[in-house]
Amino acid sequence: MSTFLRGSILLMLAIFLSKFLGFIFRMQFVRLTGEEAVGIYMTAYPAFIFFLSLIQLGIPVAMSKIIAELRARNAISQYFSVMRTSVIVTVISILAFTPFFLYVTPFISGNLLKNDAIAMTLYVSIAIVPIAAAGGILKGFFQGIARLEETAVAQLMEQIVRIILISFLLPFFLTSASPQEAAAYAMFISLLAELAALLYLKWKYNKWKNKQSYTKAKSGYPLSPLFAIALPSSGSRLFGSFTWFLEPIIFIKALAITGITAVAATTLYGVISGVLIPLVLFPSFIPYALSIVLIPAVSDAFARKNYTLLKERIHLSLKFSTLTGCYAATLFYLHGGELVSALFHVDNGTVYMKILSPIFFFYYIQSPLFSILQALNNSRAAFLNSLYGGVGKLLLLFFLASQASIQEKGAVVAIGFGVLITSFLHIASLKEKKEAQIGFSFFVLPYVVFLLTIISRPLILSIGDRPLIMDCLFTMVYLTIGLVLFRQIKRKEVAVIFKIAQSSKNRF
Repeated sequence: MSTFLRGSILLMLAIFLSKFLGFIFRMQFVRLTGEEAVGIYMTAYPAFIFFLSLIQLGIPVAMSKIIAELRARNAISQYFSVMRTSVIVTVISILAFTPFFLYVTPFISGNLLKNDAIAMTLYVSIAIVPIAAAGGILKGFFQGIARLEETAVAQLMEQIVRIILISFLLPFFLTSASPQEAAAYAMFISLLAELAALLYLKWKYNKWKNKQSYTKAKSGYPLSPLFAIALPSSGSRLFGSFTWFLEPIIFIKALAITGITAVAATTLYGVISGVLIPLVLFPSFIPYALSIVLIPAVSDAFARKNYTLLKERIHLSLKFSTLTGCYAATLFYLHGGELVSALFHVDNGTVYMKILSPIFFFYYIQSPLFSILQALNNSRAAFLNSLYGGVGKLLLLFFLASQASIQEKGAVVAIGFGVLITSFLHIASLKEKKEAQIGFSFFVLPYVVFLLTIISRPLILSIGDRPLIMDCLFTMVYLTIGLVLFRQIKRKEVAVIFKIAQSSKNRF
């Protein structure tokens, strides 16, 4: 168990660093450009991710798996056959889809998003797609040969370049720039950061390749085994990116029914998706790291039919994820508005944070639950649950956001509703697995402690009379006392964490 947790904690630190740098970039972006530019950028971003998913077609995932299998046979010469075929397929995909993207961009911005100002940012994002696709191929290669440090360094380099450029270069262009130009400049900065990461990966790839001795393959790798892995794996990503692509479209159209202009709706969507939700989800690096190590850890215990170890790993990972959700939801419900104002200089976030926090409590258990279902050979249920959650979110988004009495508040509830559907369905699917011994009751007590804390904490000591940091610290201590009293934090679990931290310190 200590190996499982040690790997999780070290991975959490790496992911935390990446998320922290991304958070710094977002803060600078919002402060420098304003809410309208952020709205344009965040409304265009889902389209960029959908375009990228179409171009990649799951090729990086397939590369990683095939090269890992070739590595087991020490077939180095075939690595480059796989690389050659993957590059050819990606280039053909870029040549086929890019003219289509350029053609539909005016339609997306003018007809679907009802805001022509978004077109400029979309055009810049299309220029990023080939660079990001090339970077994805190189990352897939390095993952296949089990060299993750190159990918990690590239991600950190990308974030650092973004922060430097947005802090020192962007201000020179903002003196007379309109919001649409500011958003386009920010997207161009993302292009330069992607390019820097790509050049680093290509340099590392060439350096590694020159050290190898191999016989050059005469032909590329066959298409059929590559696509046999790539296309199924791209299905869930394509669906996820497509529902995200539809989200701002439905958001803007629904609010237009209530009389809110497209520009105002775009700005509001930018605040929600570019400021509020990233802040609420900032601590999610903990369950995300757990979800990565859970698949091999749980699969190993399940394959060996060691159900005691299986239960222990599942319960401990879900306990940490639930506690993370409890702390995050409590902090952002009671102090979210002040944090948004202090960090992003956005003043209208309090109401939305109070709506999002109780719902996104369940987001923190979603990725570990998904990984556990995959490890227990129930990938179909995990995918269907995500599908139902995505479709349910979009349907409710249009229904609630188009109600004149609630408008944007209904839209915020709907965005979180997909999280509830998916998480509850995951729990129901896992409950059927007797080996896991997990049900809804596992998550009830932490949520009850969360509810009791947000009700009683302001009654015991008023909020806002002291510095924000002191208020937040008092809330965390108060919540911790409640979790200890309800036996959600136990001495044994704390002792394990301290033991791992001490052993990791001695290693380094």
